[in-house]
Amino acid sequence: MVATSKVPASSIDADMAEQPAVLEGLLSRRTALAAELAPLRRRPVAGVLLAARGSSDNAATYGRYVLEAALGRPAALSANSLFTRYGCRTSLDGWLVIAVSQSGETTEITEVLEATRPLGARAVAITNDDRSSLALAADTVVGLEAGDERAVPATKTYTATLLALALLAELLGEAPWRPGTLEAMPALVDALLDDRNAAAEAATLLAKGQPSVHLGRGYLYCAALESALKLREAALLPVEGYANADFLHGPIAASGAETAALCHLGAGPTRADGEALAEVMRRRGSAIVACGSDLARLKPDAALRVPAVEESVAALVHAVRGQQLAVDVALARGLDPDRPAGLSKVTRT
Repeated sequence: MVATSKVPASSIDADMAEQPAVLEGLLSRRTALAAELAPLRRRPVAGVLLAARGSSDNAATYGRYVLEAALGRPAALSANSLFTRYGCRTSLDGWLVIAVSQSGETTEITEVLEATRPLGARAVAITNDDRSSLALAADTVVGLEAGDERAVPATKTYTATLLALALLAELLGEAPWRPGTLEAMPALVDALLDDRNAAAEAATLLAKGQPSVHLGRGYLYCAALESALKLREAALLPVEGYANADFLHGPIAASGAETAALCHLGAGPTRADGEALAEVMRRRGSAIVACGSDLARLKPDAALRVPAVEESVAALVHAVRGQQLAVDVALARGLDPDRPAGLSKVTRT
């Protein structure tokens, strides 16, 4: 078992400290989950539709990549309003609809699941409450079993959702990583949590309050979206997350010396793209914060170092560094990261 010896200073620290144990618990239920998914494997999956909001939507962005790679079938994010407001009747015969809600009580996500089942879809819910409205509406439930999350910003439920989506990829298809990769995740996260001062340099830079852009590509696009959301939630800063290519198609025009760039760098096929964009931003005068492994060549203004893991699973370790950064920046700005202004744990949309 992975030790969880961190001393929490707040609710969000306590939630984050529980992540290794939560991930281990999810992995320990692999055999049971495989049995529950057996009916889905008997009939080929035509495609995957993922429905979510907020942090769950960022996790679903990762699911879109990993499930399409594993299943060899299209995967897409649901346009939820088509089902909940416009009565869309898209044929989903043979499709798998995966609804993601940490609370299980985001009304529109449950409504999407209820609307798509009569259209031929098979319904899977990923939630932290297996007695929630979402769970009751699904054919199969992947329970995160993370326990109560005390802080408003999602931390342990977010990383557990990433792992749940990765497990679905392994159990339903051919995952794009080596066997045993997922089993290493709890220990890697534990080591990251032990390195509690890793975000201090980056936090000092970003706490000045300047706008920042968070950039990633491929499997790490979700990392850019989630680290931006966490910093906006907890530290109340003007932050946006972009895919590298999307950023180059317009938003980069508003960046310069007044902008910081947090670049999520993988250790695989998108590494060169990320480094090239970081250099472009440096030439525009932006401060560079780099999150990745082996950052010496890039020479960023501040570094968030993570272990060199396969790019297809790196979102999990990048998420932890993003959480640490958000907490440190919030505290530096005199804010309470547990209870961001105007937010509650369950958002009904």
